[in-house]
Amino acid sequence: MEKLIITVAITGGGHGKEANPNLPEQPEEQIEQAIECWNAGASMIHIHARDKDGKGVQDPAIYRRVKEGIRARGCDAIINFTTGGTAGMTAAERLQSIEAEPELASLNMGTLQWGPWPDGSYYLANNPPNEVEWFCREMRKKGIKPEMEVYSAVMMQEVDLLIKKDVLKKPYWVNFVLGIPGQGAMRATWQNLTHCVSLLPSDANYTVCAVGPGQLPMTSLAMVLGGHVRVGLEDNIYYAKGELAKGNAQLVERTVRQANELQRPIASPAEAREIMGLKPLEM
Repeated sequence: MEKLIITVAITGGGHGKEANPNLPEQPEEQIEQAIECWNAGASMIHIHARDKDGKGVQDPAIYRRVKEGIRARGCDAIINFTTGGTAGMTAAERLQSIEAEPELASLNMGTLQWGPWPDGSYYLANNPPNEVEWFCREMRKKGIKPEMEVYSAVMMQEVDLLIKKDVLKKPYWVNFVLGIPGQGAMRATWQNLTHCVSLLPSDANYTVCAVGPGQLPMTSLAMVLGGHVRVGLEDNIYYAKGELAKGNAQLVERTVRQANELQRPIASPAEAREIMGLKPLEM
């Protein structure tokens, strides 16, 4: 098997410190936890920026501040920004984060109904095919690899369509996102994961993340199947049932222990870049 690439999604665009006080919102908090996760074994950091009030934003200046702060600490982890944004943003607003020039950026591969929220409402995450292709082309102009976020097996059709249109560079990078509450997303089950893996095109690498209690079993299965994994407080605020995680590094540390027991070596950031077809980092 390939060496294991561990991504950590440190913040997310929804819940905040009201859900877990250890979730990093401000740039200095995000920088500090990114460094802790890198030291623990993460080779990629996925970032959602927040404003001074903790609200999700796509302001390139904040993303740039976080990226530069991470690099200033000597950290060579792969930087990955969201283009998912938060509820109510237009497509153009969500795409602003790539102006800060990450190495990767998330690319939602279809439309979802997120929810229900505490008030019973749902949020339409609208990602029509023309916008998905537009995002992909804009990323390619800047040399940014899309991380194609696949929430259901149907969305693999969109992956195939982008490949046919020749707007993606090999090797492709797919993230299977399981257990999201809402309409149009797959439950976190081994059947759903293995089915999606069977639909992968050639020249594709994949990683797996899952929400809440699905995180640990799905990332464990991904390691066994030969895939890569994403953990972090964006997806799961708990370390165990009823026990809030102390921080993102705690989740990375557990993943490293599991991989060691499975005799699956951890990829360094440089090795992860080679696997993913990214350019070597110039610090």
